[in-house]
Amino acid sequence: VVLDGQPLPVEDDLATELGVSRGALREAVKALAAKGMLRTRPRTGTRVLPPEHWNHLDRDVLRWQQDCDPRPLLRETGELRRIVEPEAARLAAERSTAEDVRALRRALEAMEVAAAHPERSGYVEADSAFHRALLDASGNRLLGSLGRGIEVALEHSFAVSSQTHGAVEASLPAHRAIVDAVERGDAAAASDAISGIIAAAEREIAQSPVLPPDAKR
Repeated sequence: VVLDGQPLPVEDDLATELGVSRGALREAVKALAAKGMLRTRPRTGTRVLPPEHWNHLDRDVLRWQQDCDPRPLLRETGELRRIVEPEAARLAAERSTAEDVRALRRALEAMEVAAAHPERSGYVEADSAFHRALLDASGNRLLGSLGRGIEVALEHSFAVSSQTHGAVEASLPAHRAIVDAVERGDAAAASDAISGIIAAAEREIAQSPVLPPDAKR
């Protein structure tokens, strides 16, 4: 185990330890450096960087975090949603186009279709598409890019919350309320509706049967 700030073993030793070629090792180091996890310097070698240097919007980093310890990622996803989505919904009600509303309705219809099947296949993907469409409908390109950047974290959060009994059935009317508010230009109602969804999701995550008890705190 190499701790933050410590150098990795020299290339030949590390390649031998991992059972990979030097070329494959170099590519892996280059990829991890691009994610902010390693720093390579000619004289000091390659060192492990602490988490504050990592690119936490990187899809691989998000997946590794949810596999290793889902608690921080779930908590931080909820916090980010509370900060971003209510204002995005407000902007969507003020700026959305007819195509934006159609995209929201298509995602909602996909959620409803998936929810009607016993195994609910595709529900999480449809839910994620709805929230990406909402960020796109804000008319702010940075918010739209953020939605695509955190897609892995959103899907993980939805996969956990949707396993709580009654969560899917309760979420559909709330999502429908967002679309209706956006369509009629009611910014306050759209913001309130998404805030309610986020609060419900946090309660559902706390009760989800797919997380071990220590992961719910």
